[in-house]
Order: sequence, then structure tokens, then C-alpha cells
Amino acid sequence: MHSTLVRAQNVFGFFTTVSFCIGALVALSVVISPQNPSASIELKNVQVVKGRPHYYSNKKEEYAHIKFDLEADFSSLFNWNTKQLFVYVLATYPSLSPSSPPSEAIIWDTIIPSHAQTHPFNPLTLLGLSTPTSLSSHSPSSKKSSTKPPPKDLPGKLHLPNTRPKYQITDISGRLASRRNVTLEVGWNVQPWIGALTWTMPEGKGLGRWEGVKGGRSKEFDMPALKGAAKEEVVGEGGTPKPAEASPVVGA
Repeated sequence: MHSTLVRAQNVFGFFTTVSFCIGALVALSVVISPQNPSASIELKNVQVVKGRPHYYSNKKEEYAHIKFDLEADFSSLFNWNTKQLFVYVLATYPSLSPSSPPSEAIIWDTIIPSHAQTHPFNPLTLLGLSTPTSLSSHSPSSKKSSTKPPPKDLPGKLHLPNTRPKYQITDISGRLASRRNVTLEVGWNVQPWIGALTWTMPEGKGLGRWEGVKGGRSKEFDMPALKGAAKEEVVGEGGTPKPAEASPVVGA
């Protein structure tokens, strides 16, 4: 006859097996959810200035400050297994050496949480012992908006005109002025509750019901020349622009 310890081990082993199978089914079930993201990004303004990485550095480099307009609809990337979406804007330009691959640098990014993350399920609401609230309702700035019902539409819609970058970019050579054939590209990373991370799928490619992004790439442009009388900036002392104040999530 089995002892209590053996029976507990059997129950725990059965529980972990069932949990693993359910988790695998949830992770694989997202392939039946259609995805058709779209994005449009255009250059608004670009400036090249000379500065130092920090105040005590003697090294002077050229930094590019790129403003852009971004319109995107990533709502189809949100499903029952999406925890949050990491969106970024990538600047790509040819390297000085023809044998080297193109240089890439992120100039802006944001995290868009899912509705389940901002409004977690509270079992006490079923018993009428609590009212549904969001995670951000405890902050002073959201006291007035906490009484509003949660949006019915899925998050993921971006409307960011004349957006300033979060990060100025520089090159390993320290020179960016008069660089040619620069492009801006929108990318993302879907972070699920369980399963593997999925990254940007290029336009024209697909996987089952998943389609590649429509658009998401700007026209080529050239970096302006560096003005000799431009004021030197110290990036580590406030030279980096503040992130855009526009909200990345547009709800109903």
C-alpha cells in the first residue's frame, strides 16, 4: 500500500504534467489568432550637433536628433496570451566601410501593456466585495480617470505627430553629418504570458494567419551638414531629449 508521501508525489506529478500541457496549448493557440499590423512613419526634422558623452569627457562626437510622425495600428497583435508589446523606432544608415553591415540605432521606444495587465481580474468583484480598478488608478494623476470604465477596444493604436526622440544617436566613428540613405523603421516585440517571444515580421512575409507589417518604413533621407557655429552639447547633462508627451495608447 502506498504511503502518504508517495501519493502526494503522484498528485504533484500529475498536476505539473497537466499544467505543462495546458501552458503548451495556450502558447500554441495564438497561431490561430490573425495578425495584420500596419504602421506609417515619416521624417519630421533632423539636426546634427557636436557634443560630449558626459561633462568630463574630452572626446567630441556628432549626435543626430531626429523628429518623426508615427501612425500605427498594432491592435491585432493583442490576444488572450499577450502580456505587453514593446515598440521601437530604428534608424538605419550605411556604415563608412563598404564591407561592414549597416549601422542601426534605436531612437524611440515604448511599452504598451495589455488590457489584462492594466485591469487585472479580481475574484472579489464576482461577490460584489470590490469594484474593478486598474493598476494605474492608485496614482494621483489618474484619480479623475479611475471612475471611467475600461476601454472596450484593444490597445495598440499609436498617433504620435511631431514626436521627439528619447535617445540621440551617434556613430562608432563619431561622425554623422552628411550621412546619406538614412531610413526610419518601426519594429516590435510581442511578450506573451507564456510561450516564446515574437518579433517584427517584414512586409510581404507571413506565417499562417499572421501577416507582415504593412508599411512601417520611411523614405530615405540624408543627414544635414554640421554647422560650425553650433553650440556644443553635453549629452549626459541634459542633451538627451525628453520622451514624447503624447499617450501611445488610444482607447475608445
